Amino acid sequence: MAVKLYKPTSAGRRIQSVTDYSVLDKKNKTPKGLIYSKAKPAGRNNSGKITVRHQGGGAIRKVRIVDFSREDKKGVPATVETIEYDPTRTAFISLLSYQDGDKRFMLTPQGLKVGQKVMYGEAAEILPGNRLAIKNIPVGTLIHDIELVPGQGGKMARSAGAYATLQTVEAGYALLKLPSSEIRRLPEACLATVGQLANADWMNVRIGKAGRSRLMGWRPSVRGKVMNPVDHPHGGGEGHNPIGMKYPKTPWGKHALGVKTRLKKKYSNRMIVKRRTK
Repeated sequence: MAVKLYKPTSAGRRIQSVTDYSVLDKKNKTPKGLIYSKAKPAGRNNSGKITVRHQGGGAIRKVRIVDFSREDKKGVPATVETIEYDPTRTAFISLLSYQDGDKRFMLTPQGLKVGQKVMYGEAAEILPGNRLAIKNIPVGTLIHDIELVPGQGGKMARSAGAYATLQTVEAGYALLKLPSSEIRRLPEACLATVGQLANADWMNVRIGKAGRSRLMGWRPSVRGKVMNPVDHPHGGGEGHNPIGMKYPKTPWGKHALGVKTRLKKKYSNRMIVKRRTK
């Protein structure tokens, strides 16, 4: 996939870029059973309190139901009908039409074409879009949409351009190397889809103007250092000043950057062989 540039017809357009959607192939309307409307939380939790700041507004988006498991379609071939844009995720999605008449969405790997056949099962070939148990995938293969627990559905490597590399399979477990250099152990019965996800250039897109951020649901963020001391720990002083503290803080005085948020006794810590940090 590529990034598309425009002629500099305005100051915002000059530095703006977008994903090239000409590679997508959508022929038919999205089936009603695979799309629904969902209210935006705007950064609020179930009690209505803002837990994530700077969120709200944005264009209306409808959620596509993506099948991250394909567990009940074992051995049933499917044909790729369309490759579509999904407004609620960075990766592209593909509409599959199964031989039994069922239709479902899946994440689109690089190299997948309209009209191509995909399948889940032990007999599936090692081709982009086919889903197998990790124990049936050759070492060194790039995979995505990976289960952490057998039968749970894909949880890992689901964003645009994401992948993990299968390093080894032994003693009932598989070792995967993630793009962050973390090495994680998984049960060999976990399912994964072959290939790297499409739209890898998504991270190179430049927003270009404030209005586009608002359409994406991002509200303005004010730096703490330009506030008054009563409003933020970083505030105060004349002109441009550093934060004046040993470490950055939130508006409520807590550590802001470099804080470890993972629980020290998290149950899955034992599955991490090598962390991404030294």
